[in-house]
Amino acid sequence: MCVLLLALPFFFLRTNLKEPSQMTSLDRTLLQVSAPIQYVAAKLASGVGGIIQEYVWLVEVKRDNDRLRSENARLREQLLGVQSEVAENRNLRRMLQLRDEVKGTLLSAQIIAKEISPHFRVQRLRLDRGDQSHLREGMPVLTPEGLVGQIHRTLGAYSDVLLVADKNSAIDVIVQRSGARGMLKGIGSDRSYACRIEHLERESDVKPGDIVMTSGMGQRFPPGIVVGMIQEVSKREYGLYQDALVKPAVDFSRLQEVMVMTSGPRMQLARSSDDKPGGKDR
Repeated sequence: MCVLLLALPFFFLRTNLKEPSQMTSLDRTLLQVSAPIQYVAAKLASGVGGIIQEYVWLVEVKRDNDRLRSENARLREQLLGVQSEVAENRNLRRMLQLRDEVKGTLLSAQIIAKEISPHFRVQRLRLDRGDQSHLREGMPVLTPEGLVGQIHRTLGAYSDVLLVADKNSAIDVIVQRSGARGMLKGIGSDRSYACRIEHLERESDVKPGDIVMTSGMGQRFPPGIVVGMIQEVSKREYGLYQDALVKPAVDFSRLQEVMVMTSGPRMQLARSSDDKPGGKDR
């Protein structure tokens, strides 16, 4: 039986290789019997071959996808690094430009801590500088956008910064467009960074969109430093003055580096108690 099964394919093959003129009746019978078997076998081989080919193709596609995902992640990481370097270089250029624009001595400082309110508002900053030979209370703290505040106190190698939006801050300011003067005071709100200009004369020309700058009066801050922009003007029903709501020019929550002005035009940093934060133009 085994010999017959082994010989059967040989006879089928021998019959298929014969020329039609040499075929016998037995050969034609074998061809008729083998034709359906060959058809089914060819179909099975084709199907199996297609499945194997598709499987190999899917394996290669998966390998390519994994490689592309890895390459994409690597390129994305490189892009983030380049963007970070570009932002850092842009910030350094702006800081250098600030040194050229401001007529005074500036020291750079990094922000190492932020006091956060329950509503995630930055209330005060801490700098990595506090050397008493360089920094003292009342020195202005700046960025290219404008005034951040002033040194509130020095603690060893560190300094705390009082923001312009702090309720204990008061700065003599001037409206750039009209020259109107008033006292800028921080509102100290946990929900927003805002200041208010008080003691603006009722007839002073001020309107939303006006730029507010330091006046230089009080000899605490040099003149011409941008503080913010007027958002809203309100006049009391009676009285000699009007108030203006001001949005600070600096976004305190995004600060990473600042400049401390240690000397400048019309600056006078007295050591007396009257000249410390809490006095006029503090």
